[in-house]
Amino acid sequence: MLEDTKTALERWGGVHTLIDRWLQQRYDMLVTLMELREACDAELETVSKARIDAFSEALMDYISGGHFEVYPQLRDEAVAFDDRDALALADRLLERLEMSTQMVLEFDNDYSTPTRCQHYVTRLPAWLERLSKALTERFALEDQLIARLHAAHSPGAGVGDSPAPRALS
Repeated sequence: MLEDTKTALERWGGVHTLIDRWLQQRYDMLVTLMELREACDAELETVSKARIDAFSEALMDYISGGHFEVYPQLRDEAVAFDDRDALALADRLLERLEMSTQMVLEFDNDYSTPTRCQHYVTRLPAWLERLSKALTERFALEDQLIARLHAAHSPGAGVGDSPAPRALS
C-alpha cells in the first residue's frame, strides 16, 4: 500500500497542489497505520490511546480532505470541461467510496474515548486489518478519480486525449 501511494504521488505529483497535499496526507496516514500495526504486534495491551488517536486523526483528516476538498474540486473540473462521462464515473466511484468512509467513522467512534479505547483494544488488530483492506480499495478508486477527472483535463492533455472511463472493479 505504501509503495502504491508513492507511485500515485509520482504519477500526479506537481499537477495540482491540492492533490499533492492530499496524496502526502495519504502517505503520512499510512505511516501511522503501519506504526500502530507494529505496536499491536509487539504488545497489544500497551498500545496507547495517544497512538490510536494519532492514527485516527490522520485517517479522519485524509478522508475529510477527500470528501470536502479534493472530490468537489475534481467534479468542478469535469463540469468546467463538460465531461459528462467523467461525472458519471465520479458518481459511481464516490458511491463505492462511501462504504469505506462509514467504516472509518465506525473506527473513530469505537476508539474515541479512553474507556471505549480500553474496552476495544483487543479488537484493534482485526480493525486495522479491515481498514487496510478497505483503504487499499479506496486508494484504487481515488486514483481512478484523479486519473479520469483531473489528469484528462490537465494542461498537455489534448482535446481528444481524454481516456475512456475505466470499468469499475
